[in-house]
Amino acid sequence: MDHLTFDEIFVSVLSGEMIEHYPDDKPYPSCLIYGKTFGQEPVHSVWAFNEANLWAVLITVYRPDPVRWIDWRVRRARN
Repeated sequence: MDHLTFDEIFVSVLSGEMIEHYPDDKPYPSCLIYGKTFGQEPVHSVWAFNEANLWAVLITVYRPDPVRWIDWRVRRARN
């Protein structure tokens, strides 16, 4: 988990924003959240949401690579 604490992940989601939405993901729709740690470092996390029981499931969390992202929100075009 890129040495992120639970608290850092939690605050990054609470103060974060959804930057990508994957409505066709299976078994549940998911989304990519961009947020920041207490130290204002960028964090991305992917969450799936089960509407039947209202559970959010953390799929993955990572520190985004600046080479692959513009302003941490937009994927750079691949060459």
